[in-house]
Amino acid sequence: MAGQYAKPRSSPTEMVNGVELASYRGDMCNSQAADPEARKADPQRMLKGYYLSAATLNLLRAFAQGGFSSLHNVHKWNQEFVKNSPVGGSYEQSVARQIERTLTFMENIGIHTDMPQIKEVEFFTSHEALFLDYEESLAREDSEDEVRGRWYDCSGHMLWIGDRTRQLGGAHIEFLRGVRNPLGMKVGPSHEISNILDVIQQLNPDNEEGRMTLITRFGAGKVEQYLPPLIRAVKGEGLNVLWCCDPMHGNIRKSLSGCKTRSFEDILSELQQFFAVCQIEGAVPGGVHFELTGKDEQTGDVTECTGGAAGLSDEQLGRNYCTACDPRLNAEQSLEMAFRIAEMIKES
Repeated sequence: MAGQYAKPRSSPTEMVNGVELASYRGDMCNSQAADPEARKADPQRMLKGYYLSAATLNLLRAFAQGGFSSLHNVHKWNQEFVKNSPVGGSYEQSVARQIERTLTFMENIGIHTDMPQIKEVEFFTSHEALFLDYEESLAREDSEDEVRGRWYDCSGHMLWIGDRTRQLGGAHIEFLRGVRNPLGMKVGPSHEISNILDVIQQLNPDNEEGRMTLITRFGAGKVEQYLPPLIRAVKGEGLNVLWCCDPMHGNIRKSLSGCKTRSFEDILSELQQFFAVCQIEGAVPGGVHFELTGKDEQTGDVTECTGGAAGLSDEQLGRNYCTACDPRLNAEQSLEMAFRIAEMIKES
């Protein structure tokens, strides 16, 4: 589960209604309000972000360990999706009922399904380590004698470094190479392979398995150009990495009305290309990275990304466009995407 109250920006300023303002850098820094005072960095926002994150984690723990995540509830999780989505019936037939039949079979042969592995789910947290003042304040030295001297950033389990902040000799790499957390690194089309190899070796000098994840974000239609040479170079150096696909950030476009959006079809296409290239190159597609949001009970599903089974169009984006940063998949689109990924894994 990833969160991001901090937003990397390409420019320190932006034009809003003809006025140049400091860029909005996420709620943990400043406000998106079009006002010079609101755009000033406020350190109190980091404290608010910390408390809101803690409250969110408490809610997630309650869901994960309180029975809601039990596989016995597989039909309850997505009742509205099954009822309203054109692909909901297919999900119910091919996924939910298979799980139900498997549990029934286990019980019939004497395997108890009232166990934590069935009733609970383990989850981990992640975010981009963008605000180093925040990350540094949450760094702790392990107290166990046998590993004394090892530092961990306790703001999350896994931290990633962005496509804009992975400069050799830069502060972000210097900080992250000093902590023992699992690390991710975003890689976009502008990368240089030699630089990526150098950064991996800086962050994981012992070539430890599980330490490094490369999160590719090339965009639909560009995966076959950039991913194969990157995989070959990493394998050629004998570097241990996990391959993950971020199909969101390379597929942003402007809608007819001028707002940022993403196409469900472009996102799915990049995923399909990622899986295909990994299979050809002998790499394991180990993860996916999405930006999504659940249904708002007052206003309904957000309308920020086009497409999907419901066929959301550019003209419909204004119905419930809520994001302060990047467009997100809504609840129905997210479930449909998860179902499509399950199909890809089953077929591979």
